Amino acid sequence: MKPSACLFSRRTLLFPALLIASSPIFAQQQQYDSTDHRATEVYSPVPPIVTPAEKVGNPPSDAVILFDGKNEDQWVKTADETPADWIVSDGILTVNKKSGNIQTRQTFTNYQLHLEFRIPKDITGSDQARGNSGLFLASTGKGDAGYELQILDNYNNKTYTNGQVGSVYKQSIPLANPSRKPGEWSSYDVVWTAPVFNADGSLASPARVTAFLNGVLVQNCFELKGETRYIGKPYYHAHGPSPIKLQAHGDKSEPISFRNIWVRPLEPLQ
Repeated sequence: MKPSACLFSRRTLLFPALLIASSPIFAQQQQYDSTDHRATEVYSPVPPIVTPAEKVGNPPSDAVILFDGKNEDQWVKTADETPADWIVSDGILTVNKKSGNIQTRQTFTNYQLHLEFRIPKDITGSDQARGNSGLFLASTGKGDAGYELQILDNYNNKTYTNGQVGSVYKQSIPLANPSRKPGEWSSYDVVWTAPVFNADGSLASPARVTAFLNGVLVQNCFELKGETRYIGKPYYHAHGPSPIKLQAHGDKSEPISFRNIWVRPLEPLQ
């Protein structure tokens, strides 16, 4: 895979330079005046100004706020798209396992996402039945259809490595295990590049994900083999812009909580 595969915005930014480099005028400059610094300078397109948050992890000025501690207005139940009814208290969103998965009302293609989660301090269980949830980077149907970045307590809990926290479920083992203790807040920062499909539904380019868990790189531009599946091999089926989904896992361990969820849709520079 080429290093620039995930950096579609930067690739677009460099495109004018490539045009210049391939032009006859540039070739002449390179041949007769290779010391001219202007030959390699571009001034368009101009990146948009984004005001960063004062505190690292808080949303910048162009972010879409998915949960700010007040309500679940940006979320619906995955099963029937009725309003979400997880538990909102003290600025925190806690899983309601009886209600099932929830997903965003809005759909997305490529984006940057920030999400914070907390495994309960008094968590019980082991293996996959210990604080299990999932961040589905694109929800493509009811249930667990889509592309899952795993959430699980792996501070002192062994499981199959392609199913531990930080994994692309059943596809990619995380590069590290920077888990915090149960009761402490953890954070995901994710860059998602959605798959592209041809008009006939065949795959034109696969999905890719880069993810940081608690500031540590756990997925480095990983190229997904298809949607994540509990049983069987992954495969793609054509879809368009999709919601982001949070999983209410059916295990009996205590439900986990979320806060400070925001997303920045990423579009190529024009």
